[in-house]
Amino acid sequence: MKVLIVGGGNTLYFLSRNFTARGYQVVIINRNQEECVQLARQLSAMVVCGDGSDAGILREAGAMDADAVLSITPNDQDNLVICQLASRIFGVPRTVALANDPDNAEIFEKLGVSGFSTTSIVGSLIEQRASLEQITNLLPVGEGRVNVTEIILDDDSPVVGKLLKDINLPENALVAVVIRDNRPIVPRGANDLLSGDRIVLITLPENHGPVLKVFTGERM
Repeated sequence: MKVLIVGGGNTLYFLSRNFTARGYQVVIINRNQEECVQLARQLSAMVVCGDGSDAGILREAGAMDADAVLSITPNDQDNLVICQLASRIFGVPRTVALANDPDNAEIFEKLGVSGFSTTSIVGSLIEQRASLEQITNLLPVGEGRVNVTEIILDDDSPVVGKLLKDINLPENALVAVVIRDNRPIVPRGANDLLSGDRIVLITLPENHGPVLKVFTGERM
């Protein structure tokens, strides 16, 4: 898999290191010549010095045969343009743009570019951790369209002692896994839930709060 990343800083470095460790072919585009030299020394990646919003630079970097382009510059307009060029001119099947301003993520989506906001992701993590102690993990996937949440049931949970089939879940919600005594169980309707069970839930953002309320009884 060939991934083209446009940007700089620690985020680009660690992403590139992660992708190369997985065996991906990584190409980096960065405007700063000194940073390019440093990245070329530190990473097993091709480094192109130039403006990623220039179609010629994208061509030089091999965008025509890239499987994905990720633009994470500090400028949202550049990130959008880079992804649009990659998709429309070079036919890159997968483009993802960082929205430094969280409000721009939705705009990117409307313009045909997958956008993500680290601010929104981190904010959601903090909010969920602060609101319920038994929430141990919250991971937004699919550009934030799906939440995967892990919670721990306690004695006060309204679902403890119930069969899964008797729990009235909102639409588009799923109990994916029950972990009991460190043993994962792929649940069916006849499975009961016990205090201490760790539940992995799959929800949509719009029903995430109501689903948690079913399992915790807390107002979200």
